[in-house]
Amino acid sequence: MAVSEHNHNHNGSATLRKQDFASGQETRWCPGCGDYAVLSAIQEFLPELGVPPERIAFITGIGCAGRSAYYLNTYGVHGIHGRAPAFATGLAVARPDLSVWALGGDGDMLSIGGNHLIHAMRRNMPIKILVLNNQIYGLTKGQTSPTSEVGKVTKSTPYGSEDTPFNPVALALGAGASFVARSVDRDRRHVIQMLRAAAEHPGAALVEIYQNCPIFNDEAYAVLTDKDTKDDHQIRLEHGHPIRFGTEGERGVSMRSDGSLAIVDVSDVGEEGLLLHDAHQEDPSRAFALAQLAHGVSDPTPIGVFRDVQHPVHGESSHEELASAHENAGPAELETLLRSGATWTVG
Repeated sequence: MAVSEHNHNHNGSATLRKQDFASGQETRWCPGCGDYAVLSAIQEFLPELGVPPERIAFITGIGCAGRSAYYLNTYGVHGIHGRAPAFATGLAVARPDLSVWALGGDGDMLSIGGNHLIHAMRRNMPIKILVLNNQIYGLTKGQTSPTSEVGKVTKSTPYGSEDTPFNPVALALGAGASFVARSVDRDRRHVIQMLRAAAEHPGAALVEIYQNCPIFNDEAYAVLTDKDTKDDHQIRLEHGHPIRFGTEGERGVSMRSDGSLAIVDVSDVGEEGLLLHDAHQEDPSRAFALAQLAHGVSDPTPIGVFRDVQHPVHGESSHEELASAHENAGPAELETLLRSGATWTVG
């Protein structure tokens, strides 16, 4: 994609703005689609990276969210169904100098793309993965997706879905992801906070974004976004702080004697009885318990960073070894080794 010219400050260095990351193509989503809000948040955030558009790549899959690649003035690939994490993995390995992002919907990422997704996180690839979850297949006109709730009546499930849905945050934690977060499309400030935290993380980072589909699954997250209900349903996770929520912070999360979590009234347990959120805890079991706290989006639901731990990033050691081999052996000897044939002797 073409890259726009950037303004320059008095020192001659590029000053990036939101419009530097807008391609100029007309956005074509349904009116009211949550993809508009997510795209705007991404474009507003990207200047913070201090990385020019030509050093950033967005890899998308098939689905409504996949069109984002056309609207971002970065390099990008609108790939095939479910393969965004695989494409992003290959690009990150070949070009470690790039900022690589994979973006897709819940159907794209968690159905045909599920295998690629879990291995990208298991390997701790240096990529950022955004899963826009509207709990429905939107592009193909409203079939159940891997995150649709039990009993969901759609064109593909006229008698209600019998399938237990995936929990993307729990899935990521189970795959060993070193960074996992969740946000909501209508809270731009929070989305940008999660994008910033993901970008600062050196390895694989998954951010699930609850995203409204006004045509096929409208108001799926209404209690988390509506002015009158969101304070009582958004459990905001902040590292190092007691987990509490509510209009006046009157409710919170506590740990039972058996290690399970419960929603409590602060007046009953006191602030000292609330769970202190530790996103940097190496053991993922507490983050996993938080991911399972809500049994549906109508329940109080944690948003924020669930886990942010430091693990070896895939490819870093091999790049160092290759650079060392090149330096010690010399370009000519390395070229000879690489082209020396398809057989070798062991021992």
